[in-house]
Amino acid sequence: MSNQHKHRTIIFYKGYFQEFFVKQRDKVKNKIIWTLELLEDIQKVPETYLKHIENTDGLFEIRIQLGSDIFRIFCFFDRGNLVVLTNGFQKRTQKTPKQEIEKALKIKQEYENERQQPKNAGTVQG
Repeated sequence: MSNQHKHRTIIFYKGYFQEFFVKQRDKVKNKIIWTLELLEDIQKVPETYLKHIENTDGLFEIRIQLGSDIFRIFCFFDRGNLVVLTNGFQKRTQKTPKQEIEKALKIKQEYENERQQPKNAGTVQG
Protein backbone atom coordinates (compact mmCIF):
# COMPACT_ATOMS: atom_id res chain seq x y z
CA MET A 1 0.00 0.00 0.00
CA SER A 2 1.32 3.39 -0.89
CA ASN A 3 0.87 6.46 1.29
CA GLN A 4 -0.51 8.30 -1.70
CA HIS A 5 -2.90 11.17 -0.92
CA LYS A 6 -6.50 10.24 -1.62
CA HIS A 7 -8.47 12.84 -3.55
CA ARG A 8 -11.86 11.50 -2.46
CA THR A 9 -13.38 9.38 0.27
CA ILE A 10 -16.16 6.97 -0.63
CA ILE A 11 -18.88 6.07 1.87
CA PHE A 12 -21.89 3.79 1.69
CA TYR A 13 -25.16 5.33 2.82
CA LYS A 14 -27.26 2.81 4.73
CA GLY A 15 -27.42 -0.58 2.97
CA TYR A 16 -28.40 0.49 -0.54
CA PHE A 17 -25.07 -0.10 -2.26
CA GLN A 18 -24.22 -3.23 -0.26
CA GLU A 19 -27.55 -4.79 -1.31
CA PHE A 20 -26.40 -4.55 -4.93
CA PHE A 21 -22.75 -5.45 -4.25
CA VAL A 22 -23.30 -8.72 -2.36
CA LYS A 23 -25.33 -10.16 -5.25
CA GLN A 24 -22.47 -9.79 -7.75
CA ARG A 25 -20.04 -12.53 -8.74
CA ASP A 26 -16.42 -12.20 -7.56
CA LYS A 27 -15.04 -10.85 -10.86
CA VAL A 28 -17.64 -8.06 -10.84
CA LYS A 29 -16.95 -7.28 -7.16
CA ASN A 30 -13.22 -7.02 -7.92
CA LYS A 31 -13.86 -4.64 -10.83
CA ILE A 32 -16.18 -2.51 -8.66
CA ILE A 33 -13.52 -2.31 -5.92
CA TRP A 34 -10.84 -1.43 -8.49
CA THR A 35 -13.04 1.34 -9.93
CA LEU A 36 -13.89 2.77 -6.49
CA GLU A 37 -10.19 2.85 -5.58
CA LEU A 38 -9.48 4.66 -8.85
CA LEU A 39 -12.11 7.28 -7.93
CA GLU A 40 -10.41 7.83 -4.59
CA ASP A 41 -6.88 7.93 -5.97
CA ILE A 42 -6.84 10.03 -9.14
CA GLN A 43 -7.52 13.74 -9.22
CA LYS A 44 -9.29 14.00 -12.58
CA VAL A 45 -11.52 10.98 -13.17
CA PRO A 46 -12.26 10.30 -16.86
CA GLU A 47 -15.90 10.13 -17.98
CA THR A 48 -15.26 6.48 -18.77
CA TYR A 49 -15.57 5.88 -15.01
CA LEU A 50 -17.60 8.79 -13.62
CA LYS A 51 -20.24 10.80 -15.43
CA HIS A 52 -22.79 13.41 -14.34
CA ILE A 53 -26.39 12.38 -15.02
CA GLU A 54 -27.99 15.08 -17.16
CA ASN A 55 -30.92 17.03 -15.73
CA THR A 56 -30.22 15.99 -12.14
CA ASP A 57 -29.02 18.01 -9.19
CA GLY A 58 -25.57 16.55 -8.66
CA LEU A 59 -26.21 12.87 -9.36
CA PHE A 60 -23.37 10.92 -10.96
CA GLU A 61 -22.97 7.39 -12.23
CA ILE A 62 -19.90 5.28 -11.64
CA ARG A 63 -19.43 3.28 -14.82
CA ILE A 64 -18.16 -0.29 -14.65
CA GLN A 65 -17.70 -2.67 -17.53
CA LEU A 66 -16.58 -6.28 -17.35
CA GLY A 67 -16.57 -7.98 -20.73
CA SER A 68 -20.00 -7.30 -22.22
CA ASP A 69 -21.59 -6.71 -18.80
CA ILE A 70 -22.20 -3.09 -17.86
CA PHE A 71 -22.93 -1.91 -14.32
CA ARG A 72 -23.81 1.50 -12.90
CA ILE A 73 -23.54 2.75 -9.35
CA PHE A 74 -25.13 6.08 -8.59
CA CYS A 75 -23.43 8.54 -6.27
CA PHE A 76 -23.24 12.19 -5.31
CA PHE A 77 -20.73 14.44 -3.63
CA ASP A 78 -20.99 15.84 -0.12
CA ARG A 79 -18.61 18.48 1.23
CA GLY A 80 -16.52 18.45 -1.93
CA ASN A 81 -14.54 15.24 -1.78
CA LEU A 82 -16.87 12.84 0.01
CA VAL A 83 -18.54 10.46 -2.46
CA VAL A 84 -21.79 8.94 -1.20
CA LEU A 85 -22.82 5.74 -2.98
CA THR A 86 -26.53 5.10 -3.48
CA ASN A 87 -27.90 2.22 -5.55
CA GLY A 88 -26.35 0.06 -8.26
CA PHE A 89 -27.72 -2.07 -11.08
CA GLN A 90 -26.70 -4.02 -14.16
CA LYS A 91 -27.40 -2.05 -17.30
CA ARG A 92 -29.21 -4.11 -19.92
CA THR A 93 -30.43 -1.39 -22.28
CA GLN A 94 -28.85 1.62 -24.00
CA LYS A 95 -30.72 4.08 -21.81
CA THR A 96 -30.42 4.17 -18.01
CA PRO A 97 -33.80 3.13 -16.55
CA LYS A 98 -35.69 6.14 -15.20
CA GLN A 99 -36.77 4.25 -12.06
CA GLU A 100 -33.09 3.64 -11.13
CA ILE A 101 -32.34 7.37 -11.42
CA GLU A 102 -35.47 8.20 -9.39
CA LYS A 103 -34.42 5.70 -6.70
CA ALA A 104 -30.95 7.30 -6.50
CA LEU A 105 -32.47 10.78 -6.25
CA LYS A 106 -34.76 9.62 -3.40
CA ILE A 107 -31.75 8.17 -1.55
CA LYS A 108 -29.84 11.44 -2.09
CA GLN A 109 -32.80 13.42 -0.71
CA GLU A 110 -33.05 11.08 2.29
CA TYR A 111 -29.33 11.56 2.99
CA GLU A 112 -29.58 15.36 2.70
CA ASN A 113 -32.64 15.47 4.98
CA GLU A 114 -30.79 13.44 7.62
CA ARG A 115 -27.75 15.70 7.38
CA GLN A 116 -29.93 18.73 8.12
CA GLN A 117 -31.37 17.16 11.29
CA PRO A 118 -29.75 18.50 14.44
CA LYS A 119 -27.83 15.79 16.29
CA ASN A 120 -29.77 14.23 19.20
CA ALA A 121 -32.84 16.32 18.42
CA GLY A 122 -34.97 13.85 20.35
CA THR A 123 -37.71 13.74 17.76
CA VAL A 124 -40.73 11.65 18.60
CA GLN A 125 -42.12 9.40 15.91
CA GLY A 126 -45.65 8.13 16.26
